[in-house]
Amino acid sequence: MKITSIEIGKLTIPLIKPFKTALRVLSVSETYVIKVTLENGMVGWGAASPTAVITGDTLGSIRGALTEVLIPQLVGADVENYESILTKINAGVVRNSSARAALDMAVYDLVGKLHNAPLYKFLGGHKNSFETDITVSVNSPKEMADDARKFVVDKFSTLKLKVGIDSTVDIQRVKGIREAVGPSIKIRLDANQGWTAKEAIRVITKMEDMGLAIELVEQPVKAHDIDGLKYVTDRVLTPILADESVFSPEDAFRVLQIRAADIINIKLMKAGGIYNALKINAMAETCGVECMIGCMIENKIGIAAAAHLAGAKKNITRMDLDAPFLLAHEPVEGGISFDGPRIILSDAPGLGITAVHTLEAL
Repeated sequence: MKITSIEIGKLTIPLIKPFKTALRVLSVSETYVIKVTLENGMVGWGAASPTAVITGDTLGSIRGALTEVLIPQLVGADVENYESILTKINAGVVRNSSARAALDMAVYDLVGKLHNAPLYKFLGGHKNSFETDITVSVNSPKEMADDARKFVVDKFSTLKLKVGIDSTVDIQRVKGIREAVGPSIKIRLDANQGWTAKEAIRVITKMEDMGLAIELVEQPVKAHDIDGLKYVTDRVLTPILADESVFSPEDAFRVLQIRAADIINIKLMKAGGIYNALKINAMAETCGVECMIGCMIENKIGIAAAAHLAGAKKNITRMDLDAPFLLAHEPVEGGISFDGPRIILSDAPGLGITAVHTLEAL
């Protein structure tokens, strides 16, 4: 079944509250949406979210990679030969992982539809629902504690706290939140590369000694500092999660080879889509390392693709797919639904996306 057209549109969605990390502040989500149409009229959806400070991708670079290189190579290709198409996507441009991810998820959406199976079942079918954590943006200790209380009232049992701007204040932030939410709530920390290796060891050890019960610490050091990541992992009791240090299967191999982290965070916008994410997870599982599935500030198309991957594989044990809860409105219908923090996968074929509203044609 051949691809007859690939269209691009743009979704712009304000956030309920500015999203603040050690790397950036974001008030609006801007995403390119990909619509791939087959000769029988069947449609596959994908999306690319720019995160310049992490992936290097901007709206302009995503659009250029898609329109100038990738889309011309794929029109006319037979989607039933999807291994060939996915290979072309990954060989067509280096880096540009968000652009590749958008086309990748649209192809997988179509493959699921052609086989009349929801994508999570096509890829493995391990589970059809799970709970996500929710992110507390980095702010003053009091504001973060107030936000944490509200999320617990909304029945979230796992909080991911953004830290990494000032290590001394970070300890105060975590202490205040632990006191605010009590001992039963899981707390994860994400430093977004904000600490040095020695600083990370000092801060994490201090929090261990204070009994703050941190489930894991995500990316405490710079992305390129794999030796520093291992240095931290080897010297603290708290599990260390590699995020920005792992984009590709090759990155994952290096981290796994020297056991530089205890867990790997897979994001489709980093990996270039599901095709490479499957490779990363398989390598990690072979090495006895569990994975988390994460996201950028995305709409429900990208979150649905990530959620279907998470549902497919038992080695993906932690979920950080909270972006839809941060958006002021959601123009995408279908794919997944929510029951508080629980994400429920659609049993419709493919990703199960049924409509995309307020899409600005380009």
